[in-house]
Amino acid sequence: MVGGTAGQGAVVEVPATGRTVDAVNRLTARWAEALSGDSAAHGPASPVAGATVFSAAGVWPLLAFLADGASGAARAELADAVGIPGDQAAAAARELLAGMAAMPGLNSALGLWTGPQLAVREEWRAGLPAGTHGVLTEDLPSCQRELDAWAAERTGGLIERMPVALDEGVQLVLASALALRTEWPRPFGELMLTPDAGPWRGRRLAGLHRTGVRLDRVGVAGGPHGHVTELKVPGGNGIDVHLLLGEQHMTPAQVLGTGVEILARRIPVVPGGQLPYGDVGPGLRVEQQRCATPQPPELSVTTVAYDLRARHDLRYLRGLFGLTTALDPRAGHFPGISPSPLAIGQAEQSTIAQFGALGFRAAAVTAVATAPGGAPPDLRCTTTVVRARFDRPFAFLAVHRESRLALTAGWVTDPTPYGNAPNPTP
Repeated sequence: MVGGTAGQGAVVEVPATGRTVDAVNRLTARWAEALSGDSAAHGPASPVAGATVFSAAGVWPLLAFLADGASGAARAELADAVGIPGDQAAAAARELLAGMAAMPGLNSALGLWTGPQLAVREEWRAGLPAGTHGVLTEDLPSCQRELDAWAAERTGGLIERMPVALDEGVQLVLASALALRTEWPRPFGELMLTPDAGPWRGRRLAGLHRTGVRLDRVGVAGGPHGHVTELKVPGGNGIDVHLLLGEQHMTPAQVLGTGVEILARRIPVVPGGQLPYGDVGPGLRVEQQRCATPQPPELSVTTVAYDLRARHDLRYLRGLFGLTTALDPRAGHFPGISPSPLAIGQAEQSTIAQFGALGFRAAAVTAVATAPGGAPPDLRCTTTVVRARFDRPFAFLAVHRESRLALTAGWVTDPTPYGNAPNPTP
């Protein structure tokens, strides 16, 4: 079997357009809404609750390629899920994969495996990146090991297994993998953080702290559900992590949804240097502080390290991903992929995200499988200090700085205990 890296085909590599980026980011917001139970419109309730991490950028191209090969209601539902007409979905997926392949710090890949008896239409297969097609043999344990090895290799060992399991009914597996790593140009200092209020009150947490002079790294946005404090933690290779702290009554979906709207520039952010004195946003305070000699304004950040892992069965949110009809085994839904009748049998994603003093790393593997059917100084002057403190549950988005594509997203409810902090580096 063979796995291929996205963008190695004949398609010219170009950055993803704003329409495609916006479509992927909108799926991020809708997925967050579905996971937090804010909407009943996406199908049966998901078993995922609390802390989680997920990647719409990992699942989106798979849905787009499936939409290209689908017909009838399945095609319409998949096209609606990706936000692109079915006849344009494959081109948009190729564009996204090519754009991600060109992003420093991000490794992405697409793989297709088919059973020896399944005829695949050449026009559909030709639309996939070159070098992606492998064959499933009757030796299922050996094939499973090869698929697992593909997942581990494409994510640098962060995810060791393909999230779908092979059985005699699996005729086709379509999978994507992405792994991103970035290092902070200025590392955080490590400390023990013990919040005195909120859900983490009294816990000994792996705290992170640093100061800087770039007040525009933090700001406050007024979203439709309340205010959100956004802190940008820039990576050295063009991948940034945006920490998002909402008002205490806001749900994860409302906070992440506001973050996506900020990315699209549909909601403005008031930067730290333009904020008045006082408590100006969730976890954000602007103070006037005395100093011995003239000092520039300062941004003081305190947050926590985290290590998140999650597995998502996309069938629980079949409406969100446009899989309602495609999961029906009583008929075939993908005549553009194969003349044999096919239906979706499995659809899962495994994800991981680690945030520490030195950097951030994350990975996602998504697969669908078809089945038939100091001392006080002499203080004489003052300076401004903006203090950002993330010491209760918050959201994050890992973002490609130039395109503003959200690569992974998550919600932190269980930070790393003190003494066990991850220190991910590229």
